[in-house]
Amino acid sequence: MAGKKDGRTPPKTNAVRLLEQAKVPFEQHFYGETGAVSGMEVAQALGQDPRQVLKTLVTQGRSGEHYVFVIPACGELDLKKAAKAVGEKSIEMLRAKELLPLTGYVHGGCSPVGMKKRFVTVIDESAGAFDRVMVNGGAIGCQVELRLEDLARLVPFKTADVVV
Repeated sequence: MAGKKDGRTPPKTNAVRLLEQAKVPFEQHFYGETGAVSGMEVAQALGQDPRQVLKTLVTQGRSGEHYVFVIPACGELDLKKAAKAVGEKSIEMLRAKELLPLTGYVHGGCSPVGMKKRFVTVIDESAGAFDRVMVNGGAIGCQVELRLEDLARLVPFKTADVVV
């Protein structure tokens, strides 16, 4: 179940509650006081490989549908590859102010687990190279570490090459 890396009581975010309810094994990691904002800063603050720390990006296709892409902290989403992966002619990044009403999460605290609605989710295929990956735990300053197979129990996803 949930682990504590620094002895603090883990925050009960939507993502953490859902992981616990589904009995998904995971560990929480905290970086709150570090001032880390970007995925690369989070990976550095946690002393983790930035290819293993994944950031969650929400996009909107030309059709109006929304899509979630989970990519390495050190990567950049290739919008053409991403659009192709979800069968859209084009996609664009969602504006930060639209994130909270759509997903229930704020920019920098967006988890693929526990969004208000289920969206088509694509994880960059490079994540498969790791036994365990880290995704946001549903709050700024919190990451959860788990196996992709365990994440799939809560978030149906496909993998594709979607980074530059």
